[in-house]
Amino acid sequence: MTDLLLTSPAASASLAVLLGLLVGSFLNVVIHRLPIMLERDWARQAAEMRGETIPDQPTYNLMVPGSACPACGHRITALENIPVLSWLMLRGRCSACASPIPMRYPLVELVTALLSGLAVWHLGAGAAGIAALLLTWTLIALTGIDLDTQLLPDNLTLPLLWAGLAVNLAGVFVPLESAVIGAIAGYGSLWTVYWLFKLATGKEGMGYGDFKLLGALGAWFGWQALPGMILLSSLVGALVGIGLIVFARHGREVPIPFGPYLAGAGLLTLYFGKPIAAYLGLS
Repeated sequence: MTDLLLTSPAASASLAVLLGLLVGSFLNVVIHRLPIMLERDWARQAAEMRGETIPDQPTYNLMVPGSACPACGHRITALENIPVLSWLMLRGRCSACASPIPMRYPLVELVTALLSGLAVWHLGAGAAGIAALLLTWTLIALTGIDLDTQLLPDNLTLPLLWAGLAVNLAGVFVPLESAVIGAIAGYGSLWTVYWLFKLATGKEGMGYGDFKLLGALGAWFGWQALPGMILLSSLVGALVGIGLIVFARHGREVPIPFGPYLAGAGLLTLYFGKPIAAYLGLS
């Protein structure tokens, strides 16, 4: 079985798709619960600093309590929690109260499955493929959280940065020297843009999580990939922002999360990094 996975791209990619469906279901939990967990932790820390006593709260983490309908509290059964299929069988509604189940849930599962299969098909079932899966799953979680809350939690961005450096200790994607410079330059470039924009306008143009995410991507793909990722994310972000303002009447003063565009640029770099760097004369 191991030999088959290592020698057959179709078999390893198919297994990655199935694994991606399961992981995508878990990522839905991460996207929903992690911001709530962080908010509760921040509130607890703030209360402790004020010298207040915090009443005990029920356990709430990525595993407890079990999944339930937010409208009626119906506990989701195992048959109702099969990735994608359960949503289709339930016709997108809770079995108890018929409240709509957002399409985002099966969409995250499908996207995770497809990108997981693509990663293993492109890079194989070895170290590079496994590392690409971890990167892909983390970027999907960060994208969902940023779209919901405009936050890129340190709980995900910082481990992603260290993981990139660890992976490149063995030069899986780039030499370690390039990865270290990429982490420094990725963080420093957006940090510089942030302060220049703030000094010029008095406003904050992006969040600190964006610096950390680009630093993490620099650790994975090296400094040579940074210009391409910045160009891709800025171009797509500008086009989407203009589209929202023109067609969706999105207010000019309403911030648009930049993390999803950085994550998208990171995924494109995973597959097309070398051609992009060569085109920009950085390979």
